[in-house]
Amino acid sequence: MSTPVAPRRSRSGWNLLGLLVFVTAGFPVYWMLNTAFKPAKDAIDPDPSVLPTGLTLSNFSRALDIADFWGPVGRSLVVSLAVVVIGMVVGMLAALAISRFAFRGRKIVIVGILAVQMVPLVAMIIPVFLLLNDLGQYDRLTGLIITYLTFILPFTVWTLRGFIVNIPKELEEAAMVDGCSRTTAFIRVVFPLLAPGMVATSVYGFIQAWNEYLYALMLLSQKNQTATVWLGNFTTKHGTEYAPMMAGSTMMAVPIVVLFLLVQRKMAAGLTAGAVKG
Repeated sequence: MSTPVAPRRSRSGWNLLGLLVFVTAGFPVYWMLNTAFKPAKDAIDPDPSVLPTGLTLSNFSRALDIADFWGPVGRSLVVSLAVVVIGMVVGMLAALAISRFAFRGRKIVIVGILAVQMVPLVAMIIPVFLLLNDLGQYDRLTGLIITYLTFILPFTVWTLRGFIVNIPKELEEAAMVDGCSRTTAFIRVVFPLLAPGMVATSVYGFIQAWNEYLYALMLLSQKNQTATVWLGNFTTKHGTEYAPMMAGSTMMAVPIVVLFLLVQRKMAAGLTAGAVKG
């Protein structure tokens, strides 16, 4: 039997749309890599070539020489990992409490979590700066970690809540009937089912903390700058060195790519696990 024409056209249309989305999302990444490996003079050509015109590693050497690279990268790793670890522990406990326990003000907490995510981050810069300055946390990584947690934790709690509510309570109850305590039942039954969702959420938190620029610029001095702020060293009074900047951006993207390669299966499972009712 031949395939109906209408479904075939519909499938072709969706494939074309998917290809368009892929090209739109992937072209900036391709252009970054293309500029990072091309000669510096070609990067400022007023009539740039879409295809690579030559390959060179000199931009990476220039990026490493223009300012300290490993210090900012190390600080970004410390901040991002701390945000992920603290955010996952606190967020999981909060999501578990909201999902499994009925308490007074529960709906207010849920609405509050959603409301916090609607506040523009730019609007909180001055209050956060003044608060951290009063607490003695200005120009400290701990202050930056606390700041990042304020906008990553609400998303973490809300997302993990969606995963937890889709795990039947009967599984925990059955484990408790078999002699497990509530804590043991959670560790042995709920936690393994929640792991893919935790991976997906933690990757999001890591990317948010790793790529954040504005707060890192405002709350840290140059000696404590993170990797995103470090990219500003390529813009001087003489202009912007685009090729070395793209080389630096490429090196900054490596940890994210490695992270995705390590957890891609768990990531896919977590994203699909949370795509049901909650």
